[in-house]
Amino acid sequence: MSEPISIDVWSDIACPWCYIGKRNLETGLTAVASDEDAPEVTVTFHSFELSPDTPVDFDGDEVDFLAGHKGMPREQVEQMLTHVTGVAASAGLEYRFDLLQHTNTVKAHELLHFAKAEGRQHEMEERLMSAYFTEGRHVGRIDDLVELAAEVGLDADQAREALVSERYLPAVRQDQDQARAYGIQGVPFFVIDGQYGISGAQPPAAFENVLRDLWAKRGAGESEVAAV
Repeated sequence: MSEPISIDVWSDIACPWCYIGKRNLETGLTAVASDEDAPEVTVTFHSFELSPDTPVDFDGDEVDFLAGHKGMPREQVEQMLTHVTGVAASAGLEYRFDLLQHTNTVKAHELLHFAKAEGRQHEMEERLMSAYFTEGRHVGRIDDLVELAAEVGLDADQAREALVSERYLPAVRQDQDQARAYGIQGVPFFVIDGQYGISGAQPPAAFENVLRDLWAKRGAGESEVAAV
């Protein structure tokens, strides 16, 4: 039996392309799952802060933030958001930048590590991204994050303790150190089996092709061993 293919995903829950990339990865995984010899895959999410200097309660909307942070004209920012909203829609996501509450995401990343320890990382990742991009929920304050944690079945008191104590902050920093070691400067970034890098919100077919190719090579390698 071949070892599962590992997919390590560096992302920020406040990154619009990361949610699109996540959904495209999931679509690709669903496609290969129907193969006669379907690849076995494990997916782990890792922390990356796009704007660590962002205040928890940013005074303004997404256009204000991007115009100030990137020094872009408001009209250009609005066109960019319209474009990414369209791309998100093609992936089945309804982005609501008019509702979005821009915030610092370090606490959300701490919560994701707590959820990982409790076996609920994937559910928490999805809940945070959906809350942020489609529901206009605040994902930077502890009270709001505890509510979201409870919604995916995590213990609210334990989640609060983990966030107040900053118990998982070292794990967040370790992810960020690993990203720097890999030379990752933008997200989403997917590391397949620790050796193949896929940058950006690639279409589902890109993931399908890599996974099928890797799985076929593993099967060929096992056949060679068995023949010895």
